[in-house]
Amino acid sequence: MRHATAEHADAPTAQLDLALRGGPFHVALRAAIAARGLPLQRVQHHLSRHGVKVGVTSLSYWQQGARRPQRPESLRAVRALEEILRLPDESLIRLLAEADEAASARRPSARSYRSLVEASDALTRLQADLGWSLDGGLHTLGHHERVRIGARRELAGRESHHIVRAHRDGVDRFVAVHHGDPGCDPRAMTVHALDNCRTGRVRRDQDTGVLVVELLFGTRLRAGDTFLFRYGVEDGTAGACREYAHRFGFPGGQYALQVRFDGAALPARCHRFTQHSPAAPRSGRHELPVTGPHHSVHVVEPRIRPGLVGITWDWE
Repeated sequence: MRHATAEHADAPTAQLDLALRGGPFHVALRAAIAARGLPLQRVQHHLSRHGVKVGVTSLSYWQQGARRPQRPESLRAVRALEEILRLPDESLIRLLAEADEAASARRPSARSYRSLVEASDALTRLQADLGWSLDGGLHTLGHHERVRIGARRELAGRESHHIVRAHRDGVDRFVAVHHGDPGCDPRAMTVHALDNCRTGRVRRDQDTGVLVVELLFGTRLRAGDTFLFRYGVEDGTAGACREYAHRFGFPGGQYALQVRFDGAALPARCHRFTQHSPAAPRSGRHELPVTGPHHSVHVVEPRIRPGLVGITWDWE
């Protein structure tokens, strides 16, 4: 009799393990709540203690699959639920991201969650090879990126202008990162040091399309010193580009991203988006008008927060 009871008690846990591996989100959420034996009113109470307000009706819709958390406050609730329900970090968030990815399957050139994670692993390896870790002793005060989309709809190149402040003595370089589109060839990309720097060592990962390059300042900064430098990357090695995003690991100052399209290849519509991490669904989405003679769109973030900021677009 005790054996049968144990099997019965283990069933919700087994269902939860299966749902966390394969999803979808609402099934995993429902299984997690059942495994912990919590009524929705208690789940709501725990959320309020985490400073997150979500109605019982919304929780019910989420676990039925009638609605999916998308707003920033809702995504905060999902992260709190992972803690309340004693789930692995980003286990529910990952399932939401995979649902977004499936919904975007008609956009084959958009970077998937898996490709972003693989690129992150490659980036960590390449940066370690150059002796670069964390933020390299630099705090970003301002960062302006200009991205060029060519006549073949390709990512033709980009230019980055950085304003930084050293927070320790002896900083004399910055390691820049370029992540090409699917199918790109990092070996054919070129890097140009444009202002107040020169190129040092370059590392490439062919499988993920990641290129990293040392930009040498030619001087050693002291803690508190500011520095400005500018560099560019010529790409043009992949097919049609459908989005550009920059990932930040640390908070900082202002970030501006401008995407300029060739007059022979104008998009049907453009949207900005933010993303807490590669595993998280996208939020903060709104349409951006393409300005007349300049054929460009832009976003400005007054304060950088960890995560991704980007622009996505659709071709006719």
